[in-house]
Amino acid sequence: MQNNMNIAIVGVGLIGGSIAMRLRETHFATRIYGVDKSESNQKKALQLGLVDEIVDLETAIAKCKVLVLTVPVDAIMQLAPYILDKVDQQVVIDMGSTKINILQHIERHPNRGRYIAAHPMAGTEYSGPEAAIRDLFRDKVMVYVEAFKTDEDAFDIAENISEQLEMRSVFMNAEEHDMHTAYVSHISHITSFALALTVLQKEKSQGRIFELAGSGFESTVRLAKSSPDMWTPILKQNRENVLEVLEEHIKQLQKIYNNLEEEDYDSLHKLIKRSNKIKRIIR
Repeated sequence: MQNNMNIAIVGVGLIGGSIAMRLRETHFATRIYGVDKSESNQKKALQLGLVDEIVDLETAIAKCKVLVLTVPVDAIMQLAPYILDKVDQQVVIDMGSTKINILQHIERHPNRGRYIAAHPMAGTEYSGPEAAIRDLFRDKVMVYVEAFKTDEDAFDIAENISEQLEMRSVFMNAEEHDMHTAYVSHISHITSFALALTVLQKEKSQGRIFELAGSGFESTVRLAKSSPDMWTPILKQNRENVLEVLEEHIKQLQKIYNNLEEEDYDSLHKLIKRSNKIKRIIR
């Protein structure tokens, strides 16, 4: 533990709460402060022992060496320049799921060096402090975006936190990050949202279908339980990449539709077989 390593978690939900839980367990933080606009989240974070104290943002900036931003990305867009205006030697770690717009927003800020753009590739479909998990990040990837623009001492602290979370580091530029997350994360959520809407729209006897729902359905649709407050801003911020991925996804769905409509089962078999190549990536 470093001397006086007070840490503020700005947005004490799944990600923020899980970070707080782990940093408390490893005794990395001297004191953990929570900042959250939701009174319900404030109370739950205190009751669960995720934070030592709830404070406002100004107090957190004054008291803490590190501020971890785990709020929706539209809120990070607003908070990042505001916080950077007020910091001196503090370290600001943005854990948002999109980066291009946020980093362009603070590109010329005189305190840009105190800012770390990071994205932990971990999560669940649940939200709020009660969703926090102590080992959520173990063996997962922490993506650092444009890390070369961060002061060395600030990055060292961020990397130390990643080590406490038992994560491995990957480095990307903002364009790479936003494109890749559109493919591996954002499209998964959109597909799940669409499947849930399809079932809810078409299945009139919802009780009966859920009696039949097995693990395949559950694993595919579980992301539809994700927070719209979190995901609408993500899709908005990464709109161009998401539209590109969606266009290709719709093309593939159309091929499957056409094969079935035309009763072309040989082509359908080939499509499914080609999809099996995903085993090279995911075991």
